[in-house]
Amino acid sequence: MPGWLRNYRRALLPGDIGAGIIVALLMVPQGMAYAIVAGLPPIAGLYASILPPLAYALFGTSMTQSVGPQAITALLVAGVLAPLALPASPEYVLLAARLALLTGLILFACGLLRLGFLVNYLSQPVMSGFTNGAVLLIAAGQVPSLLGLNAGQVQPASAATGLGCILLLILARKHLDAGLCRLGISRPLAEALARTAPILVLLGTALLLALPGPADLGIPLVGEVPTGLPPIGIHLAGGPWRELFVPALLLGFIVFLQSMSAAQALARKRHERLVADRELLGLGAANLAGALSGGFPVAGSISRSAISHEAGANTPLASMVASLLLAALLVSPTGWLAMLPLPALAATIIVAVTGMFEWSSVRDAWRYDRSEAAAHIVTLVAVVSLGAERGIVLGIVLSLALLIWRASHPPIVEVGRRPGGEYFRSAERQNVERLPRVLMLRIDQGLFFGNAAAVTDHVEQALRRRPELQHIVLLLSAVNDIDLTAAQALIGLNRTLGLQGVKLHLTEAKAPVLDRLGRTPLLQELGGQVFHRAVQAFDYLATGGD
Repeated sequence: MPGWLRNYRRALLPGDIGAGIIVALLMVPQGMAYAIVAGLPPIAGLYASILPPLAYALFGTSMTQSVGPQAITALLVAGVLAPLALPASPEYVLLAARLALLTGLILFACGLLRLGFLVNYLSQPVMSGFTNGAVLLIAAGQVPSLLGLNAGQVQPASAATGLGCILLLILARKHLDAGLCRLGISRPLAEALARTAPILVLLGTALLLALPGPADLGIPLVGEVPTGLPPIGIHLAGGPWRELFVPALLLGFIVFLQSMSAAQALARKRHERLVADRELLGLGAANLAGALSGGFPVAGSISRSAISHEAGANTPLASMVASLLLAALLVSPTGWLAMLPLPALAATIIVAVTGMFEWSSVRDAWRYDRSEAAAHIVTLVAVVSLGAERGIVLGIVLSLALLIWRASHPPIVEVGRRPGGEYFRSAERQNVERLPRVLMLRIDQGLFFGNAAAVTDHVEQALRRRPELQHIVLLLSAVNDIDLTAAQALIGLNRTLGLQGVKLHLTEAKAPVLDRLGRTPLLQELGGQVFHRAVQAFDYLATGGD
């Protein structure tokens, strides 16, 4: 039994029930819409919204995470499966379940192996670029349904319905919560209720189109929706398992990253602590449950999780209440779901995903670091031009490339002494005292085989610019480790400098670093001295250093 359930208090129940009702209302249009994005029948979205939240509640550590169909993962599912089977066909549905099964197994195995730290190896700009590119792809993919395009021709009735729904949803997003507040409803509840506008718009549009006149306009509808709970089980024999494994690895990484992003944002607000490895187990269990119940890969939703929190959710019981309500919906007559117009569903998808577009992310990245902004833009363009799957692979490669580039280029700063003090600061940024024929360099990163050459190159370039130098002082206060390759590079640098009549000095090295260097010939061969503090080196060299 999970800890939150063992310690459950009755006072938490009203908030959980209220949030569960609101999330269930939201899950109906979102689940069906994201199933369409994934290339699946709309009912698959409801199937994927019942068992996965229940499974996540047993293992996950987020109290308000809403697990189920999600826009980005739905787009990735479509990209993976479209070349393998006809969308919405029985084979396609089976492949979606198998993809969820593999994704769940991979996530669960990663949780058992305690690989939660891997979430740190995709940079935020790359993730933002992927999200923005996916938003554009999803929105563009819904334009044909929104406008009723048929053989390149726009169907006026469908276009009017879709565009009208977009307008209503935008107005509801901007003004509905304020209107509810004026009616005396509290701000948090009003905001949560306003998020259920998609189901109200869908139902209102369906009722309008059921009238005698509009019903003859030929606007496409969702069509027959099966009644009853999904069958439990999955057919394992045959099929392209090998072709699904690598996409499942990628999908599992994205599911984990997106879900952790949503959960961490709320955990900070609630002063809660997430356990990454337990989150892997929870998401793995959720995807396994989705695979066994006719669904497709699921993830934590940022928007639904935020709504659940705002509606008063205190524990995962809120998600369990939403799941039970959806199950009750499926065992009751579902004829009204068949009447939902596809242009209206397309409108809910477009409005929902465009709200995820991070307009400020490129600007912020550009201001902070041009290389980060370039990674964002390249990932976005790759997603739009090459597809979501290839785009995120390129994004991962870019993240690792940036990490390797930064690790191989350690910050090396020339420093001098602040006048009248004992502190040493950047000679470029501040007014400091420097000694003639002395170069003091602070290395602000650990030294290893990947960046050792950069240090020696920097010193040699400085000597070419300033041939009068007689002393090089390396400040190692920020160096926590030096591997063998870096130590040998320093030995070679010391010998090269000695041949040129230049002495190499070390200062502010930590005891473990000196211990490691003491196992090499460096300290015995050192042309200069080892100083405990930089000010001692400065004073010694100021008096001649001989």
